[in-house]
Amino acid sequence: MRLVPSTRFIALVAILGFPAAVAGAIEPAAKPAAIAVIVTLAAAACLDALLRGRALAGLRVELPALVRFFKDRPGEIRIRVHNEVGRRRTVRFGLVAPDGVDAPFEEQVVDLPDGAQAAEFAWSCTPRRRGQYRLHASYLEVPSPLGLWLARRRDPAAVEIRVYPNLRRDAALRALRRGVEGSHALRQVGRGREFEKLREYIPGDSSDEIHWKATARRGHPVTKVFQIERTQEVYVVIDAARLSGRTIGAETALERAINATLLVAAAAERRGDRFGLAVFSNRVQAFTRAGGGKAHYAACRDAIYPLQPRQVSPDFEEIATFLRLRLRRRALLVFLTSLDDPVLAESFTRATRLLAKRHLVLAGMLRPPSVQPLFHDARVDSAADIHRHLAGHLSWRKLRELEAALARQGIRLALLEPDSFSASVIGLYDEVKQRQLL
Repeated sequence: MRLVPSTRFIALVAILGFPAAVAGAIEPAAKPAAIAVIVTLAAAACLDALLRGRALAGLRVELPALVRFFKDRPGEIRIRVHNEVGRRRTVRFGLVAPDGVDAPFEEQVVDLPDGAQAAEFAWSCTPRRRGQYRLHASYLEVPSPLGLWLARRRDPAAVEIRVYPNLRRDAALRALRRGVEGSHALRQVGRGREFEKLREYIPGDSSDEIHWKATARRGHPVTKVFQIERTQEVYVVIDAARLSGRTIGAETALERAINATLLVAAAAERRGDRFGLAVFSNRVQAFTRAGGGKAHYAACRDAIYPLQPRQVSPDFEEIATFLRLRLRRRALLVFLTSLDDPVLAESFTRATRLLAKRHLVLAGMLRPPSVQPLFHDARVDSAADIHRHLAGHLSWRKLRELEAALARQGIRLALLEPDSFSASVIGLYDEVKQRQLL
């Protein structure tokens, strides 16, 4: 507990104490009166200081253990101040906002009327960065019984603040909602892969659909009927290594990958598929097995919301081995990574060779602004622009060569635009569903 002089104390010293001291120094006859005034003020201040414990007695702050926010969306923390004494008090309450969270004010005055056992109020704030934050303390300030001092106390706190991505700003979410509200059915091509039943032959049935053993037993042609496999497993694999920290457009590559992952999870839920995720850098950081439902979506969101780029190189061999050992059922694996580094591209190609034999592997990466074919941008104002366009063309050509090399392994590489990254990833998933590639 700390004591600081109140405005009342400073005013009394200025109005009574200082003039009395000056008068006693100038006029000897006024010295006894001046001493009396000063002693009275000092005695009152000492007595008030000794009674400081009564000021904060019975006050207790109740804070929530967990608060959930969304990036760039205003929110509030509900705070409750308990007054066990029950007498009227005016409490000055303070919280220090962590870095990444903006608060219009860090203190608030709370009035506790007579007989009130508690008062509840809101502390408003707006998170500016996704991640996990903690509040370690709250602060109380109450006037002493005589009002000459302000008694201050620091109470320990353990408040966890989780700031999730703000998906409302993503056009893919709006398109996804429009599709659900309009009951848009995803047209699927083909006959399906799962055997359903046998039926009598109908003219026009393909010869490869005839069940020859059943035909031999029954003495007439019998056709196999297949159904489209509705429930499939979809995994998004996030690369959180050094290149994920690059800012492309208004956000980092990792920020866009997290948004796209959560939107794919929502799309998979609406399409009846099971969704899972994995996060890796130089090691596997997180893994959530495919599932469905609101609780599973919340678990996936909690697994990736605190992710930050790590200044290490990605280990594609590690994640590929990890997935081969844990995924027994054929699944769609969508890697969100950066492969414009030739060393990383070679490592990815080598690591996913065996993975692609069991699973359907897609790779999506953000197109860096400078990576584009020659003459795509007509604005050339200097020799430096020519060199920049040539370097971008060479990078674009290497990515095209990588795309062809991965295609020979059955892996598709998609170079996606930053403004439509989430929608493009969902488009890749929908294309797989539509063509029944899985």
